[in-house]
Amino acid sequence: MCIRDSFLSVWHHFLLFEIERSKAAVKAWGNANGYLVFQVIAWHHVVILTAKSDSKFRDDAVQLWYKYSKTGFETNSILTYTLISELTSLSIETVRRQVKKLVDNNWVFLDEHLDRLYEGCKAIDIDICLSKDDIKKAILETQKINNMTDSAHARLMITRGDKIKPFQQPSLSDGINFVIIMEHSEEKSINDGINLITVPQVRGLPMSQDPKLNSHSKLNCILACIQANKSGGDEALMLDPYGFVNTTNSCNFFIVKNKEVWTSTGDYCMNGITRLKVIELCKNNGIKVHERNFSLVDVYSAQESFISGTLGSLTQVLTIDGREIGNKNDGWPITEKLSSLYKELIHV
Repeated sequence: MCIRDSFLSVWHHFLLFEIERSKAAVKAWGNANGYLVFQVIAWHHVVILTAKSDSKFRDDAVQLWYKYSKTGFETNSILTYTLISELTSLSIETVRRQVKKLVDNNWVFLDEHLDRLYEGCKAIDIDICLSKDDIKKAILETQKINNMTDSAHARLMITRGDKIKPFQQPSLSDGINFVIIMEHSEEKSINDGINLITVPQVRGLPMSQDPKLNSHSKLNCILACIQANKSGGDEALMLDPYGFVNTTNSCNFFIVKNKEVWTSTGDYCMNGITRLKVIELCKNNGIKVHERNFSLVDVYSAQESFISGTLGSLTQVLTIDGREIGNKNDGWPITEKLSSLYKELIHV
């Protein structure tokens, strides 16, 4: 199925799949639709709206769900998901995701994010069947329905579709599914800081799973995060296959030594949009920046450290493996300067 021809029918197909899954899972409930409302509202915080409705309240959303689960979604219906967690329970092959940030009613670096999305889909042989303008329109429509203008982010998820049979073979997927997840997310102050723990999990070589692909198949990163959390850290600091410092489980990693910014070579990590912007800001503002190999010895003796990502922008690293980074009396001048420059960049 090509969602260029029938975008909304993909949503309908997705919902029918959820209903059938619920029937099989909760026979004792006696009402698959009733269970599905409970599951979606309580578990996913889904808001269901139609183009004809101005309601933004959950009670109305439940009523709309009951109405359309019985009669089928009309061609002018719009379904918007606002999740507090990712859709990890769907038995569909989730293969590609991209996150975008909303600031002052403007999606930050949207074109760069979409370029990376299309590049990734091409690499894993997925035909999106939508133009970039189509996707932009869908994002803006979702934003409008949810009345979002600032401090929000959107996650685009593209899959090969529902499985005809429960096997790995990609050809058994019945056309693609395209999901937009959008939620409010207040950015924390750079001074809040995080604590990192180095973990045994590494970002692997390209011939096993290329870390440049932004997919949901990142079990090693999830395990790394669990390992760090169990050890009292907020995120995991991951090494590359040769023992050099690489990235965290979800963000790009930087250190500051002698007023110069260091980051990994980029060979074994997701080359994030924010990472690229930070490097550009350094080059354009007289701050020396190096993409190089370095070890934990270099990290522990760094004067400053920070991570970068679409959602958190720049976040200061307070400790790594229990070692305080830098000196509180000296502050974090380079990190603070780059954070200020980045905020100016995204608010233009």
